[in-house]
Amino acid sequence: MQKLVFLDTETTGNDTKEDRLCQVCYKFEDEKDEKGEVIEKGKIVTKNFKPPIPISVKAMSVTHITNKMVENEESFKGSKTAKELQDVLDENILVAHNAKFDIAMLEAEGLKVPRNICTLRLARYLDVDCEVPEYSLQFLRYYYEMELDVMAHSAEGDVLVLEALFNHLYKQAEEKANFSKNDTEEEKREIIIQRMLDISAKPSIIRKFVFGKYNGRKLAEIALEDKGYLEWLLRTKREEEDEDWIYTLEHFLGK
Repeated sequence: MQKLVFLDTETTGNDTKEDRLCQVCYKFEDEKDEKGEVIEKGKIVTKNFKPPIPISVKAMSVTHITNKMVENEESFKGSKTAKELQDVLDENILVAHNAKFDIAMLEAEGLKVPRNICTLRLARYLDVDCEVPEYSLQFLRYYYEMELDVMAHSAEGDVLVLEALFNHLYKQAEEKANFSKNDTEEEKREIIIQRMLDISAKPSIIRKFVFGKYNGRKLAEIALEDKGYLEWLLRTKREEEDEDWIYTLEHFLGK
């Protein structure tokens, strides 16, 4: 049975083509008994790196990692940590929030991610009634009332929130799944994990606007009222290469 590894990256900025890693944190899933009780906490690995380009002021304001803090650290590319992380990714399933960003940053450093579960896409998929106003990691943390004593916007803190969010979404998926009465707990887990992998492997449908003149409105409604706006937005999102929005808008425009 494949294990999960929860991962978060801190970077010099948000441009997946130009920016680079300055911190990586990953945590192995907890060992649990047959009743689901934790018997051993998963190991956490956190490491800073000196990126090949400076950390932007905007990134520093969010992560609180400064160029001075990493000036004596080694580069990530070709490091022992990079090699160890590649082994971890080869042997486990990566779990990340907005996984496509973390995967892009890892790939920019020469790593490959064979399998991933994206909690952002899972949260959208499970929210069939569009009840959740936003899907950022920290918003979901408080929306789902997850009591955690961690610091936001540190890689380690975000990884612990990520793990808690995954466990919450897993329970939601478990409640909605149709199992055979003969399925064992291990078989049920395999079914859910495979479904999560499938959902994460393709762009997700965004059902409600959280910006602009139609903020709070469902896209299905706007597709009937104002297709021109969706056409304009599709051109914009194609320029931005935002695959979730492109997939969503093409879906509602019938393309």
